[in-house]
Amino acid sequence: MANEGQPTVGPGAGGEAVSQAQRALRRTPDTTLAVDGKFGPKTEAATKAFQTAAGLPATGVVDAATWKALPDGNPMPTLRNGSEGDAVRSLQQVLTLGAAGLWETTPQGTDGHFGKNTEAAVRAFQSWAGLEADGVVGQQTWTAPPLALEFVTGLQHTVAE
Repeated sequence: MANEGQPTVGPGAGGEAVSQAQRALRRTPDTTLAVDGKFGPKTEAATKAFQTAAGLPATGVVDAATWKALPDGNPMPTLRNGSEGDAVRSLQQVLTLGAAGLWETTPQGTDGHFGKNTEAAVRAFQSWAGLEADGVVGQQTWTAPPLALEFVTGLQHTVAE
């Protein structure tokens, strides 16, 4: 289980456990929740909404039962020039399929190797999404609206910290 062993977190808490809870909550229908590591009113409201939908007591605290019900809250990997593997291949597929009529630049292949063409496609996507176009796929790029790459690329690529 991806969220196993996480501590109970609630209003006023901070740190990586809160970030993991926020990532997990973003992966429910609430894709607007910011991942900032601070358990404030919006995180509490998102927690209560998730708990209600999951048939749990709506306490607003992420306890063991809530952790168990939440999807994987681990972060997606940071991908950059030189990265390799299935996560890169999936990213390349998404960047290729979505480019037409949107960011227009593709990685020119889906070989699982993050090279200059993939970097160019990432920069084009980032510009289209209103992000700093640095060519690195980190948390902001994975979760950029209106197309959260982490969902279409696949959460099977999360990495435990």
